[in-house]
Amino acid sequence: MSKLLLFALLISSLSHAQVEQITRWEIGIPRDGSGDFSVEPIDTLGLVVYSKLIGDKVDQIELVRLDTSLRELWRGYIAIEKEFNVAQTSARNQSFYILLQNPRYAGFLLIDLNLKTGKYDTHVIKNAIPFLPTEFKCTTGAVMIGGYFNYRPLVLHYSIRLQKSKILPGFFNEPGELTQMKVTADGSIDVIVSAKNFERRKSLWIRNYNAEGDLIKTTVLESHEKRNLIFGRSIKMPNNEQVVAGVYGRNTEYSRGIFVATINPYGEYTTRYYNFADLQNFFHYLKANQERRIKNRIERRRIKGKNTKFNYRLLVQELVQYQNQFILLGEAFYPKYVYRQSNNSFNGFGNGRSSTNLPYRSDQIFDGYQYTHAVVIGFDKEGKVKWDNSFEINDVKSFQLQQFVKIAPAKDHVGLLYLFENLIRSKIIKGNEVLEGKTADEIKIFSQEGYVTKQDAKSSRLDYWYRNHLFAAGIQTFRKTKDRDEQPFKKVFFINKIQYR
Repeated sequence: MSKLLLFALLISSLSHAQVEQITRWEIGIPRDGSGDFSVEPIDTLGLVVYSKLIGDKVDQIELVRLDTSLRELWRGYIAIEKEFNVAQTSARNQSFYILLQNPRYAGFLLIDLNLKTGKYDTHVIKNAIPFLPTEFKCTTGAVMIGGYFNYRPLVLHYSIRLQKSKILPGFFNEPGELTQMKVTADGSIDVIVSAKNFERRKSLWIRNYNAEGDLIKTTVLESHEKRNLIFGRSIKMPNNEQVVAGVYGRNTEYSRGIFVATINPYGEYTTRYYNFADLQNFFHYLKANQERRIKNRIERRRIKGKNTKFNYRLLVQELVQYQNQFILLGEAFYPKYVYRQSNNSFNGFGNGRSSTNLPYRSDQIFDGYQYTHAVVIGFDKEGKVKWDNSFEINDVKSFQLQQFVKIAPAKDHVGLLYLFENLIRSKIIKGNEVLEGKTADEIKIFSQEGYVTKQDAKSSRLDYWYRNHLFAAGIQTFRKTKDRDEQPFKKVFFINKIQYR
């Protein structure tokens, strides 16, 4: 065997062993379809699985705590009043918080559960302003609830120790977007809001609060002409400096590139902009001929001293520290529509007449967000791009904008993974290089009792857990054979533990 072939086989064997499914936990779903299960990771303490059970007079929340080997530690039930729904959950240290909301009231109900003992306390969070919570974070002795009132972003702070709530200071009377609520290592909270400034250009307001909800510092990243700062995420550096990265564009819907801002402790900042055309592998998700044509076009215009501008819908999902650099992960998507044909029994002037032989009317219907690819960019502490890569995800469509691709950093490479239709897709990169192209591993069922096809896997989720472990969760329907016409005999909610080597 030649040395080249042997090397290729070794690389292939090593790469394919990166994703290992270790063990599994599952619970049956009743035939009536009840049992809407959700799961919350609690780091090395394991996982919490919860579900709302409907009763005659009161409802219940069923809770199951699993350890890191997916072994059940305890199971319990909490009775709640009718019409209360689980709005958000969050965990910190030994506490698991459940935020409940009744649409008839402005306030919230908070359940503070001790994960070690299984005991819990209930808190009534009073609030005069009714709003829908979209973010929920907990810090030392307090929880923060983010949302919108009349398109205006706000954050409600509730002190568990004092049992008092307040709206965090510094928010706008103008419409805006709450782009990030993040609890830092020291327990303080960073809140980023994207809104228009006095010149009607989108800028970013970054506010830092202590655990008690007191405003410490405000930094405003101002936009420039034709460069609206649409969306951004931040990360704190050890020297108390801050990095904010996101997307910019001429308008507020489409982005033209990436920006990276570095902010010192005094609020002074430097912003760098990178057009999508400046990135080496941004278009690598396309077919080879399409990518070549786009790059040739970019080069021809560059020789003439012209810039090539591209418009994309792109969400920056993560900003993480990796060795001596930072990694930005974004996902590109576009809304997809289908056309439904229907007969029109009225003419253009409103006169009723028979629909016979009349032309059909086309109705445009939203059919979900089609994802195209993920963008991964590495840059140094000064905001200079060192490398970029991409991961094609054009087989994913979702009615909710959510993060699919996860980053699995290793010592000498970075793994990219996502779960869709019962398959874990993965790709291994190192800077601008691709060490292993897209591969797929089927969700392991750890038994021989039946088959699960991609059409029988619903509501799948791949998420971070602890260290180099992730978990996959979702609903699977089992059949005796792979024949789709055969009646299923079992439906389960499952969790698979995944180790990334």
